[in-house]
This record gives sequence, C-alpha cells and structure tokens, in this order.
Amino acid sequence: MASKRPSSGDDKHQQQKLSPSGLPIHKIPGSYGVPFLSPLRDRLDYFYFQGAEQFFRSRIARAGGATVLRLNMPPGPFISGDPRVVALLDARSFRALLDDSLVDKSGTLDGTYLPSLRLFGGHLPLAFLDAADPRHAKLKRVALRLAASRARHVAPAFASAFAATFAAVEAGLEAGTPPGTAEFNKHNARHMLDFTCAALFGGAPPSKAIGGGAAGMAIKWLALQIHPLASGAIKPWPLEELLLHTFRLPPFLVRRDYAQLTAYFAGVAAAVLDDAENSGDVTRDELLHNLVFLAIFNAYGGFKIFLPHLVKWLARGGAELHARLAAEVRAAAGDQAIMTLAAVENMPLVKSVVWEALRMNPPVEFQYGRARRDMVVESHDAAYEVRKGEMLFGWQPTATRDERVFRRGGEFVADRFASGEDDGERRRMLEHVVWSNGPENGEAAEGNKQCPGKDMVVAVGRLMVAELFRRYDTFAATVEENPLEPVVTFTSLTKAAAAGHGNSEA
Repeated sequence: MASKRPSSGDDKHQQQKLSPSGLPIHKIPGSYGVPFLSPLRDRLDYFYFQGAEQFFRSRIARAGGATVLRLNMPPGPFISGDPRVVALLDARSFRALLDDSLVDKSGTLDGTYLPSLRLFGGHLPLAFLDAADPRHAKLKRVALRLAASRARHVAPAFASAFAATFAAVEAGLEAGTPPGTAEFNKHNARHMLDFTCAALFGGAPPSKAIGGGAAGMAIKWLALQIHPLASGAIKPWPLEELLLHTFRLPPFLVRRDYAQLTAYFAGVAAAVLDDAENSGDVTRDELLHNLVFLAIFNAYGGFKIFLPHLVKWLARGGAELHARLAAEVRAAAGDQAIMTLAAVENMPLVKSVVWEALRMNPPVEFQYGRARRDMVVESHDAAYEVRKGEMLFGWQPTATRDERVFRRGGEFVADRFASGEDDGERRRMLEHVVWSNGPENGEAAEGNKQCPGKDMVVAVGRLMVAELFRRYDTFAATVEENPLEPVVTFTSLTKAAAAGHGNSEA
C-alpha cells in the first residue's frame, strides 16, 4: 500500500515552523559517524592533526556554516562512555549552557567523563554538582562566605607572590639557561600556590609547611583529573595518545601527594571547617575535600593557566601599550606601599586588558550540560530542536570571539572595554564574557553555577597588570603556544626609574 504523500499545505507548515523568536527551526546538522572508529579519529584530529580551533572550524564548514551541530568530543574510547554532543559554537546558542533552568550540570565539569571519586576523598566536589542539588547550595554558601571574608587579604598576599615571582625572573635574566632568558610559567606555578593559600586561609604557605615540592604535588593531582583532555605533554604523540587518552591513570599514583595536601588544608582551614561543622550544613570531611578542590583546581589551576595568557597578550601589546598602562597605574596608585583593589578600580585600561584577556582565552575553554527537557536552541540565524538528556557542549573561544557580538572579535583589543562613554555597549559586551560560567556582569550565588571565585580571579588579573607596570616601564618576552597554557619566556625587563630602581634592564 502506497504511503500518503504530504500535501502542499503540510510542506508549507513544515517550512514555516519557527522558534518563539521567529527563527526557522532546522534539523541539527552533523554526524557522529561510525561508533568507536569515528570518535577515535575525531580525537586524533582534535589533539594532533588539526588542533581544537581548526577542529571546530572544519566541522562548522562541513555543516554549511551552521554553528549548532552534532559531533564527538574527546576523550572518547575507552575513557568516555558516550562522546556524542550537540555543540553550541556561537555566542547566542552558547547562552543555553549558562541557563540553569535548561541544563543539568551533574557530573559534567570535565565533559563526557567523570574522574574517579578516589581523587576527591570519595566526595563529589561542588563543581560537579548541579545547581538544583541540595548539597550545591550548602557548599556554595561556604565558598561564597570564604571569598567575601578573605577579600581584604588578596592584595597583600598577591604583592608578596608577585615580588617573589619577579625576583626569580630577574635572577633568571641575569643567569638563565639560555643566558638572558627567564621562563615565567615555572615561577608562576610555584608562587601562585602560596598566594592562593595565603589569600584564602592564611597560615604557613605550602612551600614552607610541605616543602618545595608542594606545587608539584598539586600539579600531579590536577594531571590525574584532566589527563584525558591534555595534549603536548609527552613526545612523540602516539605515546601520549596511548598513555593519556586511552585509559584512566590510577588514583594511587597521587595518593601520598593528596594525603599531604589534605593534611595541610586540614590545618590552615581549621577555622572554616569548625564553623561549617558547628552549623551542621556540611560534614567536616566533605568540606575539607571540597576546600582542597576549590583552592587547587578552581583557584590555583585557573591562575596557572590564566596569568601566562595575560602576560602573553601584554608582551604582544608592545611598548606603546606598556607606556599607556604604566602612566595609568602610576597616576592611580600614587606612592601606596601595596597596590590595593580600590586603586585598580580607578584604572579603566587595566580593567579592560584583563577582561579582554579573559574573553580571548577563558581559563576553562569548554562547558557541558544535559538538556533538562525537550527545547529549542537558537543561534544567530536559525533554531534547532534538542531532546531531553542530550549532552550540550560549548567551546568558549568560538562564543567569546563571535564577530556578531564583538567587532574584530578574533583580535586582542586592549581598550575594548575602556574606550568611549557608552556604558550600555560595555554592559552588552560583558554579558558575553562568560569564562566564569556566567556573564561577567553577573553575580555568583548559591542557586547558580557561576564561579564563586570570579571576583578574585579578576582582581588577581588586575593586580598582576598594575604591579607589573608600577615596577617596570616595559618588557619583552617570547611566547610558545601550547594547548593548555602558553609558555612565556622573558628576554628583558626595563625597571621604572620612578620606582627607585633606576632606568636599567634586568
């Protein structure tokens, strides 16, 4: 029996199916390909044959320019049970991932796989909990109170870390390997762990309480969590593919390191743990492991990635940008002994540079969440039906560099957020600076997934720029781009004569 052909009226109805805002609803383009083989090939493209940016650009091109499409995301087999996602690769569609009423973020921090809970003392950290989970509000409340109560310690703690970092950089420039060079990353990695703990808890820093290997312990613990998403760490790449992307590394590799880190935090965070235990909201053990995660993964891990990107963009800005920043910083800071957060509030170019760096290189480049229900996701030109339970994925750089939102979106424009007098335009742009899992002009709260340390990260970025150009007139550095963080190597630092150092070069 012949099937009934749709009438012209039916065709017209299908053609006119529109989203609530009037955009045509299309079938989501793209394909997941052949199970196992296609996710494996996509992983190799993502990490080695194309790189992340070209991987997404090529898939958009295959989909005829559509920025909502189906694809596989690493790590794939054998670590991820299901690599299939609906990718949201423009600023408008990406916003669905920031709406907690639309997406469930239970266990999606690292995407399509969940690290072993043995890395977290058997507890699922706050960052892996959905906003609707009752534990989320309790843990987030502690994190927000901690951030607020310790805000006044951020600037002095950073001043100490900055001084130690750049003393080491200057020494390296005088006797480096090779001569006349000093890598920023290794000194940043060491001293920012001390800063993070001093700012959040006070007490003896890890480098004193644990020893010089404290930062290495923290980095090893981080690596055990994110190795399925890392690349460029082992040569040649086939060996890295086998060791990092095929199977999970066992947690016992960092068991002793994590025990030492946990013991350290049990001491320096004792007052926070006591308060929470007395309130009855959170058990002491669960909160302890959450504080380790908050300090090392959220804060320290973010600074380890973000600050090299920030210095990278400053290096590329050159002497003219440096002169403008130095003039602004010195006029606003005056002769203060320690740079304060109040002073940097009066530095519009400094603030703009930090926001622009966060726009260009979000510390965490991806977001994931499962659709809570059947829904329609809109890009700039079309709309797409997503089914309940489908995994949504967004790669932030395609959203935060979207030229439909940001003029010259692919370029670093130092004064993008400082020039002109249009506060409305600045607010509109900041809505799309979403590195913190929410808009830059939004606020972290118990009931949302925005980063509780958002203000601290921005403050540290501003303090870095301000301290750098109060102390130095200009600098030069080489940059080696890597998948996770660029390697920044200083080749010269010109000290500020006004700072009492004389107009000399280190």
